Amino acid sequence: EIVSGETEEESNGVNLMEFSDEILLHILSYVPCTDLVLNVRRTCRKLATLCLDKSLTHTVLLQKDYKVNKDKVKQLMRDIGKEIHQLNMAGCYWLPSSTIDHVTRCKNLVKLNLSGCHVTSLRLSKMLSTLQHLRSLAIDVNPGFDASQLSSECKATLSRVSELKQTLYTPSYGVVPCCTSLEKLLLYFEILDRSREGFMLSGQLMVGESNVPHYQNLRVFYARLAPGYVNQEVVRLYLAVLSDRTPENLHAFLISAPGSFAETGATKNLLDSMARNVRLDALQLPKAWINGSGLLQHLKFNNPFYFSFSRCTLSGGHLIQRVINGGKDLKSLTSLNLSGCVHCLAPESLFRKAEDDIDSSILESLVVSCCNLRHLNLSAAHHHSSESIGNHLCQLLARLKHLLSLALPVCSITSVAADVEKPPTASHLVPQTFGRKVRIGIQTYPRNFTDQANQKIESSVFWALMGSLRFLETLEIIGSSFSSAMPRNEPAIRNSLPPCVRAQSVGDSEVAAISQLTYLQSLTLAQLPNILTGSGLINIGLQCQHLRTLSLANLGMMGKVVYMSALMDMLKHCKCLRDLRLEQPYLCAGAQFFQALSHCSSLQRLCIVSRSGRGTLQADAVMSFMASCLELVMCHMFMGESLTVCRSLQQSIVRSFQADRPALNVVIFPLLHEDLTEVIRDVPMRHLDEITLFKSRVAEEPPNLWW
Repeated sequence: EIVSGETEEESNGVNLMEFSDEILLHILSYVPCTDLVLNVRRTCRKLATLCLDKSLTHTVLLQKDYKVNKDKVKQLMRDIGKEIHQLNMAGCYWLPSSTIDHVTRCKNLVKLNLSGCHVTSLRLSKMLSTLQHLRSLAIDVNPGFDASQLSSECKATLSRVSELKQTLYTPSYGVVPCCTSLEKLLLYFEILDRSREGFMLSGQLMVGESNVPHYQNLRVFYARLAPGYVNQEVVRLYLAVLSDRTPENLHAFLISAPGSFAETGATKNLLDSMARNVRLDALQLPKAWINGSGLLQHLKFNNPFYFSFSRCTLSGGHLIQRVINGGKDLKSLTSLNLSGCVHCLAPESLFRKAEDDIDSSILESLVVSCCNLRHLNLSAAHHHSSESIGNHLCQLLARLKHLLSLALPVCSITSVAADVEKPPTASHLVPQTFGRKVRIGIQTYPRNFTDQANQKIESSVFWALMGSLRFLETLEIIGSSFSSAMPRNEPAIRNSLPPCVRAQSVGDSEVAAISQLTYLQSLTLAQLPNILTGSGLINIGLQCQHLRTLSLANLGMMGKVVYMSALMDMLKHCKCLRDLRLEQPYLCAGAQFFQALSHCSSLQRLCIVSRSGRGTLQADAVMSFMASCLELVMCHMFMGESLTVCRSLQQSIVRSFQADRPALNVVIFPLLHEDLTEVIRDVPMRHLDEITLFKSRVAEEPPNLWW
């Protein structure tokens, strides 16, 4: 709390108001703008002046200010609207569309992000007509959008916009044809194949949408497609113009498409033109456009900072020869996504099995050439190290001292030396001589950090890797065969594939090693089969005090949740935790769990996915937790309860807490219900994309793609 200078000094003799203006401005920069303008500046004269300093009002971020409402936005715009140059309201799904009308007070806006906000064509036209200085815009294009309703003044503003981010929920060009000065274009395709009534949708554009986009000044083209053929049809219409004439200044070309996205004659012409006319700094293409083609051999790169070859069959030999080019000019590369690229660390892929050992020389060449990597994704593949001393994957990655985020498959972190501790088996436990019977069971594992250290975990290659990456902020350890029980546009998956054989020994010791990451902010652990007690989680809770996001899925034995006691102990120490996602069969969300979760005073979003039996979700415990966790605004639970029980609990939460929490989003629904996909489509995209759906997020997009 910030207090006025007139109050008595604290017992330690420090008065906040005696600090210099520079220090106070730095402190105030961590306070949400709505609090500064509507509350803090009313405490005293000095703060009244400082809170309106240009350094604090130039950029206003409301995108995760879940307490903001229409009245606060109105007052904020009235007080400092003319001072705002950058306004981010992305994901403010709870604000009524009329809230956008108040943005017209921000006459000097240069950047505006309205992704996830409800904006009609007419409201957009009225607002943009007054923003003559606007150069960067992010909006959604929803069903009913009509470009013919945009006024000439609005189109004049759009003609000066150089950066556009557009999320499409309906087949449309949106405002792209009006933006004649585009230099950066980001497109997110979220169009469903079927309407709510069950009718198949077409990828053809609406009548009057035949205007041609203007790409002549384009420098960055990015397109991310959700699953579905309609999204593929629409993106081809956007690409058709590019295939006719490739912009000379294009330096980043990125298309993220799940599944199969076939190459056509038009896209082949586009790629051929790019190979002849441009030098790229960032590249991502659908796997079908790269697999089996010599495209990479012909593309030219300038100072590349981002590559993604996710799910491609690119071999390590091709990676070294055609992309890394012997280490030339790759010091600039800061982000590399090789997720699902199963042969990327092998010399060739023709006769190789996915489970064969990697070629450490290829990884070593990669590490040496790309020594400034900050984001690396090697998940969704079997990267097995050989027994060669000093050539383990973890030992080689330890050289990348600048890493901030890392994603690895579980089987890649296990040691292969003969003396490495193996999981207990019945044959090891049965006595070899006659005599007194011995009970066979699970070995006891220590729960505290000191005892874990005594079990030689410091000597493991993964322990050493964690010790060398002290500044790592994001870590994902995901089983190579793991798939979430809740995919995007399909029914819930009922059966999961078994973990890789090499991953069988990965468990509590490896989790304990993660606790060395003092600055860790986001952690994902999925399909670690040898979790016996979860004791490593307690170490993480104690040591990783900056942890904000935690995602755990399918840890230990699938028939029983063996780590729940340790998780509850861990949660008592996670004071900064904001997002928690748990996916585990037979998870019991009872009173003890929610009582432990109540210690996470900063928690904002909770998602639980469990194919559990009925009676595992206690409604009273959930209601008590919601009442004590005041910051929580998202509660998603997909479990085994009946539809009646789920609806009753959801309605009770909404009735009790919606009034005080305007952004509250509650979805409680049976995981295996046939209407799950219909429920998912109503979840705000911010929550769906960031927490509800499981995916690897390391190097998913280029860094700083959008502000």
